[in-house]
Amino acid sequence: MKVIVVGGGPAGMMAAITASENGNQVTLIEKMPSLGRKLLITGKGRCNITSSLEMADFIKNVPGNGMFLYSSFEQYTNQDIIQFLQKQGLKVKEERGNRIFPVTDKAQDVLNCFITRLRELHVHILTGEKVEKILVDITQNGKQVKGVKTTKQIVLADKVVVATGGKSYPTTGSTGDGYQMAQELGHTVTEMKPSLVPLEIYEVEKSKELQGLSLKNVEIQILNQTKNKVIYEDFGEMLFTHFGVSGPTILSASAHLVRYKNVRESLQKRQIRLRIDLKPALSPEKLDERILRDFSEEKNKQFKNSLDKLLPQKLIHPVIEETRIDPQKQVNAITKAERMKLVEVLKHFEVTIKGFRPIEEAIITSGGINIKEINPKTMESKLVKGLYFAGEVIDVDGYTGGFNLQIAYSTGYVAGKE
Repeated sequence: MKVIVVGGGPAGMMAAITASENGNQVTLIEKMPSLGRKLLITGKGRCNITSSLEMADFIKNVPGNGMFLYSSFEQYTNQDIIQFLQKQGLKVKEERGNRIFPVTDKAQDVLNCFITRLRELHVHILTGEKVEKILVDITQNGKQVKGVKTTKQIVLADKVVVATGGKSYPTTGSTGDGYQMAQELGHTVTEMKPSLVPLEIYEVEKSKELQGLSLKNVEIQILNQTKNKVIYEDFGEMLFTHFGVSGPTILSASAHLVRYKNVRESLQKRQIRLRIDLKPALSPEKLDERILRDFSEEKNKQFKNSLDKLLPQKLIHPVIEETRIDPQKQVNAITKAERMKLVEVLKHFEVTIKGFRPIEEAIITSGGINIKEINPKTMESKLVKGLYFAGEVIDVDGYTGGFNLQIAYSTGYVAGKE
């Protein structure tokens, strides 16, 4: 059987490998000059391959239609991708947060494993060639795939796997081509939104002041202050930028926030707040004791010069501003009520979320080919016989931590196997 895979990312490469291993004649077509462009930038160039969590927990980490992936995750697991890489000679390691990385810390080494296997299987690889259209025959039973039309030629096939990615990071080739091709064949595409994306805040001066500050081991909450309702909470790392906030906890928060009911209206009304517990390991009482100890050593200093042991330098001024305590005031003159205010600010440092950065800056696209039109056990289109989908082009997306790459491998495997 002749199989064409459109898109040379992790989902497409996995689909091509699996289809070839099952005895098919496979052509992999990628419009960029080389394969795996987006894979190379995952995990800040280190490639967070997958997660070590039990596969049952993966669905909990896929807020975007996770249950659709039940069969795919069952057919191709995190252990399967680890074994695949190890067979190709690449060792992996586990880091904090159940994240699996290559021992070499190089995404290129992960990509090389895929490319080596594709070559071993003699998969025909066409790069720098864009697929413009999927060709179909109209039969008595509906539509049947017969091949693709590229910018250079027509390639005939019995089966086509579309693994073109979403709309995030368009410089890697993810420009939404697959959506258009699917729509031309009758598929619906759900609304596309940025997911795993940095967030902008209204307090512009504060973001400029804190720009570049990275916080580790902090607790965050995204909340609707009008309803006093927590939308999302997490623990880990975050980063202040010139426009707002980013980092692992913020990216995962964005995946949750993008699905929040009437989110745009709530953002416009300045109802969505980011609350940061800067000292989550300490209860308010223990934090007060810590502050008292610091103050006893700094009793003749001004308040503004007394927080060096407690906070990073960039945070001192913003925190003092929030407490409304006179920065010139001597430490030994600070009242208990003022000290309690300092504790409150350290446990509840807040900024107001303005919105999401553009989809071009998102790691993942939320939205895509409607899952109701895809068979979850095979990844085959319910509308066109012989047409399959894999990876980010489908309306599925997960949190950070290797879940989105596992979606790519698992759906790619299933599409290629079928």
